[in-house]
Amino acid sequence: MDRLKQLILKFRGLIIVAAVSGSLAIAIILGLIYLPGPHGVTVRVLLQSGASSRTIASNLAEAGVLRSGSLFRLYVRVIGESVNLKAGEYDIPAGANMPAVLRVVTAGEIVLHSITIAEGLTSMQIVKLLRDEDVLAGKVTLPKEGTLLPETYKVARGTTRSALIARMQAAQKTALDELWRRRHKNLPFKTKREALILASIVERETGVGSERPLIAAVFVNRLKKRMRLQSDPTIIYGIVGGEGKLGRPIRRSEIRRKTPFNTYRINGLPPTPIANPGRASIGAVLNPADSKALYFVADGSGGHAFAETLDAHNKNVRRWRQIEKQNRR
Repeated sequence: MDRLKQLILKFRGLIIVAAVSGSLAIAIILGLIYLPGPHGVTVRVLLQSGASSRTIASNLAEAGVLRSGSLFRLYVRVIGESVNLKAGEYDIPAGANMPAVLRVVTAGEIVLHSITIAEGLTSMQIVKLLRDEDVLAGKVTLPKEGTLLPETYKVARGTTRSALIARMQAAQKTALDELWRRRHKNLPFKTKREALILASIVERETGVGSERPLIAAVFVNRLKKRMRLQSDPTIIYGIVGGEGKLGRPIRRSEIRRKTPFNTYRINGLPPTPIANPGRASIGAVLNPADSKALYFVADGSGGHAFAETLDAHNKNVRRWRQIEKQNRR
């Protein structure tokens, strides 16, 4: 009987030791799980599509986000989140513990990169810009001139270039439809495409936002009077096309040269846009300023001087030439 009691006491002792050891092990594991991460700064990691939970845990550990990839996999498996790990590029906050890391990669809070398309670029220039963006993937074909809306677009790493082009085209159609519905009724053109062509010329004529409605008014007034637009950017487009920049002053012979785009030589509008206009230029063409101006010329301040008569315009031209002469000294 005494021997049986001794055995029972020993067994109880072993159970107590095992319980204490188990509790201690659990406490250590929980402590490691909730211990702040080893990284003292925000870390950007890229988790590839199709990667297993083992690979993701390994990638996070190699990036210095986790103390133990194996423990992270165990934690993920226990709470049943392994199927919810999402591929993508993530910013893991400094010192994030395992639950915080898991929240980031299961919520899919991927990093979005900004790609800014400036107003007035040609489609060829935009395609070149997209080809140079290393966050984008895939090939891209040249879209029609004037079909892309210049804006800042947020994209995830790996977005295809063709998908972004499609977004720009959809955005442009939406903007054009919206602005067209609110257009002034007494305009000398009848289609959205014509509005887009004129907007592209306005876009290339000025970089001063407040001038766009005035520039648009000049061209609208000239179209109403059946006067040629006489826009220098159309000469340049007729020479270099989608390349965008001429890189030198326009020659007199080029002003006289007849191309489908040279509005010194053709009546009305060119056959296509000469760039991709922004929302403001489209809006300016569809609701131009209330002005009788028919002419404009640079004023030396980055803007333009406007005139209703040729005599007044010639005075502005002489003033501009004097400014040019002084600037060359």
